[in-house]
Amino acid sequence: MSSEANAVWSECLRVIEQHVNEQSFSTWFKPINPVRLDGTSLTIQVPSQFFYEWLEDNYVQVLKLAIKSTLGPNGRLEYAVVVDRGNSQNQPYVVSFPQGNSGTANPKKHTATETENKSPFDMQTLNSEMLLQSNLNPNYSFNTYIEGDCNRLARSAGFAVATKPGITSFNPLMVYGGVGLGKTHLVQAIGNEIKNGPDDKFVLYVSSEKFVNQFMDSIKDGNVKSFTNFYMQVDVLIIDDIQFLAGKDRTQEMFFHIFNHLHQNKKQIIMTSDCPPKDLKGLEERLLSRFKWGLTADLQMPDFETRVAIIKRKMQSEGIFIPDDVIEYLAYTVDTNVRELEGVMISLIAHASLNRVDIDLALAKTIMKNIVKDIETEVGIDFIQKTVSDYFEIKIDDLKAKTRKKEIVTARQVAMYFAKEFTNHSLKSIGYHFGGRDHSTVIHAIQTVNDLMETDTAFRNSVNDLKKKFKMRSY
Repeated sequence: MSSEANAVWSECLRVIEQHVNEQSFSTWFKPINPVRLDGTSLTIQVPSQFFYEWLEDNYVQVLKLAIKSTLGPNGRLEYAVVVDRGNSQNQPYVVSFPQGNSGTANPKKHTATETENKSPFDMQTLNSEMLLQSNLNPNYSFNTYIEGDCNRLARSAGFAVATKPGITSFNPLMVYGGVGLGKTHLVQAIGNEIKNGPDDKFVLYVSSEKFVNQFMDSIKDGNVKSFTNFYMQVDVLIIDDIQFLAGKDRTQEMFFHIFNHLHQNKKQIIMTSDCPPKDLKGLEERLLSRFKWGLTADLQMPDFETRVAIIKRKMQSEGIFIPDDVIEYLAYTVDTNVRELEGVMISLIAHASLNRVDIDLALAKTIMKNIVKDIETEVGIDFIQKTVSDYFEIKIDDLKAKTRKKEIVTARQVAMYFAKEFTNHSLKSIGYHFGGRDHSTVIHAIQTVNDLMETDTAFRNSVNDLKKKFKMRSY
């Protein structure tokens, strides 16, 4: 190596050391060798393709800052990747980038002037090296995670793990549940709580898909040992969507050894899945048995009260006022998952802002028609209520009123019956749209309609006529 390159890289290391912790500095920067300095272009040699990709994914901003500080705004960084380490008879085979040979991947080269185009916010992130390293979203925290009956056990266990990672009996911690119920939010909240704690833990969040891809690349490049050593260094490993390891035998074998090493050394392991361990298919039994060593906690559909709290928290964080009737409408109508609920709120805020209108019930209903699946079929509760009221020649408001007139009660029961059959609304949500009635009233209505259809021919014919209208509408 040239003395000039060595001197420049030493100065770069001095800058980098100010922005990364000691462990990361030793792992990712000490193994780098400066190769040559050509004007303002510094070439560094890294041990493997995996090593290069990790630098690109996690430390590119730090490297840019170091190059700018050392070589000025026109400074440039290039890589040389060791492909074959060679032996006593043969020199190591090194590929330098960028190069023009077809078929060879071209790693990025970075100029210091790129950094000048970053916003102030981007520059501030350079001082948060652990954010880059851990792949955690800082917006995911326990403060923003609304607790309810649907997630209380998982949240409590998660907070216990965050307080004493690797020490509690919740190791591993497996959080499972359907799409959009907050699994990723919870496990990243745990990671952020640990990362921001006083113990300087190495926290790593990675999706199972990325884990698989990194492992396959390490096999291809002959760097499996480097891959393994890296993952065995972490203090807290968070693997998202572990079910995607199904059928990948070699990856499972690798994860098995990493899991054992971390667990034996009292390192915390956190995983998410779409189902409990006993229902995971395509995973080795020895892995599944280890998943059961700690705690398995499920996330369920958020109840009405939790959905209301989520809406209020979201709107408060945005500094937006939203009427109570709109909050209740959204909470009752979107009863599937948190992700869909947040999507509705974002659309609502965007429409109100762009069109410069207040958020009210009419706007909320308009937004819902474009988002909620059962409304997209055009057989929503509004359409059912209008069709049934027209058929029985009564007002729509009568279906929601407290009147006990027989003809109105019958029409209301029929409308509830069709709301259950043709929409995805829960019983509680259906009751809300019919004057705030409870789910037991909806159950009684459905049973009454079924009973009358068996005993009253005229009534059965009326119901069948209405059903044809809804079926035609849904085609």
